[in-house]
Amino acid sequence: MGFKESKENDTQSDWPKWSLAFVLLLAGLISNHYYSDISQPIRLIGWAVVLAGFGFLASKTIKGQTIIVLFRDSRMELRKVVWPTREETIQTTLVVAAMVVILALIMWGMDGILVWLIGFLAGRSIS
Repeated sequence: MGFKESKENDTQSDWPKWSLAFVLLLAGLISNHYYSDISQPIRLIGWAVVLAGFGFLASKTIKGQTIIVLFRDSRMELRKVVWPTREETIQTTLVVAAMVVILALIMWGMDGILVWLIGFLAGRSIS
């Protein structure tokens, strides 16, 4: 039995789980519409239960396991990030803001020169 056959068997065994998960979501949608006269906080609690059930069923599938591993690995990588200090963040923000202002002034000046030049070449005097 090769890898491809094993993967096909795993995928075939996942379809009942996915079907049940989506039936649960559909039941949540229908229930939300049917019980629309019940207060919203209670319906939100119901949605939380439905989404928790969907997440639980989805996490038992191969794709769900892959996503869980992805989130775990992402969290581990996020812990390795060296975050800038508050002072570094403020300094970088000020440099970016200053560059934006300088480039905006340069573009404004170039626009004024080009408008004047085009007006001069077209024979119109622009005041």
